[in-house]
Amino acid sequence: MDIHPEFQRIFRWRADQRTKLIESILLGIPLPSIFVAQNEDGIWDVVDGVQRLSTIFQFMGILQSEQGSPLPPFICEAAPFLKSLEGVSYEPTPGARSSLTRAQQLDFKRARLDVKIIKRESDNRAKYDVFQRLNSLGSLATPQELRNCLLVSLSRKHFEWLQEISSFSPYLDAVNLPGRLLEEQYHLELALRFVFLRNLPEEQISGIGNIGEFLSAQILTLVEMDDATLAAEKAAFEESFALLDAAFASDVMRKWNPTTGRSEGAFSSTAFEALALGLGRLMPNEHLSVEDVKAARTALWRHPDFAPGHATGVRADQRMKKTIPFGRQLFKA
Repeated sequence: MDIHPEFQRIFRWRADQRTKLIESILLGIPLPSIFVAQNEDGIWDVVDGVQRLSTIFQFMGILQSEQGSPLPPFICEAAPFLKSLEGVSYEPTPGARSSLTRAQQLDFKRARLDVKIIKRESDNRAKYDVFQRLNSLGSLATPQELRNCLLVSLSRKHFEWLQEISSFSPYLDAVNLPGRLLEEQYHLELALRFVFLRNLPEEQISGIGNIGEFLSAQILTLVEMDDATLAAEKAAFEESFALLDAAFASDVMRKWNPTTGRSEGAFSSTAFEALALGLGRLMPNEHLSVEDVKAARTALWRHPDFAPGHATGVRADQRMKKTIPFGRQLFKA
């Protein structure tokens, strides 16, 4: 069974959530089914149930990190019904008030889990559909955190590629996101927007619909990219943001006020869609310069369609009908 220990970095259940799961098992309350995809080697790749399994394994002291080292056993907090569960571990553990008795350990180990197996591991569409249906129902994870989990389960190589480009220093400097959005993996979502939108035919932009659903569906397209395509996308990404960062650094994705000559506010989706995607469509391109970026930014914010108040309350897909084509006009081959 592969529960993807790297998921522990993507999102983690709180201690009270883990305690409630342990309590449910001890009370004999049936748990929701675990869904796994069986690959050609017979390994069960967990599609839904990572946090439940991780909690059980950590409570029993057998959960390992991505590097293969054991993680500290979980010690329960106060539970809604079993008040005496507070401070209890599975086996005697430093810092725990007490541990389960031998009889309680046997009851815990004998608790039943229903496992649904998705066969034909090569059928990524089936895996995608199941993952989306299950994880969109009650998870507290952000949409991008769910995409990350889906991407890891489909292709760890492509997930690591997305992580790599999203860690590019000039990119992080240019988008200049607050810590909360970085924790929610929004920089990975923006990187996906760049990859999937920079060359999207204009007639398809109006059909994007919900941007989150569009990006989730495109995960399968990313997984199908070969090494040459990934290398080309990475080059376009890094050259674009290196140039944007060189022109304005952390101000480039903020709104610019032509009256005051100052940058205002936080990250602007309009700036990203017009400047980053407009520039990215022509990358790699050795002829574009910092001066071209500066001229494009000035033209963007001087245009009456993008004056203060533009796109306020407008859905992302409606905004992108204007911003992406306009950005492409700002940068021409």
